[in-house]
Amino acid sequence: MNIIVCIKQVPDTAQVQIDPQTGNLIRTGVPSILNPYDHYALEKALAIKSRTGAKVTVLSMGPQQALAVLRLALALGADEGVLLSDRALAGADTWATAYTLATAIKKIGQYDLILCGQMAIDGDTAQTGPEMAYHLGISQLTFCESVDSDGQRLMAKKLMDGGHQIIEADLPILATMTMPADYTPKYPSFLAAHQAQDKPISVWTAADIGADPHKIGLEGSPTRVARIFPPAGREKGEMIRGTAEEMAAKFVEILKKESFVK
Repeated sequence: MNIIVCIKQVPDTAQVQIDPQTGNLIRTGVPSILNPYDHYALEKALAIKSRTGAKVTVLSMGPQQALAVLRLALALGADEGVLLSDRALAGADTWATAYTLATAIKKIGQYDLILCGQMAIDGDTAQTGPEMAYHLGISQLTFCESVDSDGQRLMAKKLMDGGHQIIEADLPILATMTMPADYTPKYPSFLAAHQAQDKPISVWTAADIGADPHKIGLEGSPTRVARIFPPAGREKGEMIRGTAEEMAAKFVEILKKESFVK
């Protein structure tokens, strides 16, 4: 059984700021991490590997710095990694990214299961996984909290409004993973990280995967982001203290002042 996990290196969004002059993200000095949803998807793939002996390949697209998340994935137990790194891929929206990843998967060859995070925390679109399934012409399941496979079928617990749905589906299939509220990511030991240094990582360009130059990067992206800006800051709130009667009277006074009541 062959499993491909798509992962992305993202800025730690808890520390990201936006340049008020340019509207661009300030990435300088901001640490990069493995996208948490992808981290969870990888752990689910490795759990299937431990039970079935499946081969797990991790695939990422980004600059050379993204090798760091591939090495982390290998240290956690993945077998090999592939990085798509080419200036021609820069500026890709989700559609162009999905096309590029799908084209790389076709070059990788045999696969039974593709796992992706539900979304990347630097974009929150949840579009890339389903679009990849379209490009590959395979079925998809989204918002999966857990998955398992016997090499023939996928068993998934899918999050839905008001509950869950248990689904079985034939392979090959692509599934996107969402994290339980109590999820805590696992990290490798120093020994595992050291041993993973010998695992192979291939670095491919757009030409290596035979990608159509008109379908990748900025040129292949139908989406155009006109501007990014932080939301306006809220005014500092006023705390009301006192007895219940005093607070109620103060609240009514504020409502009258703002003309909400007469």
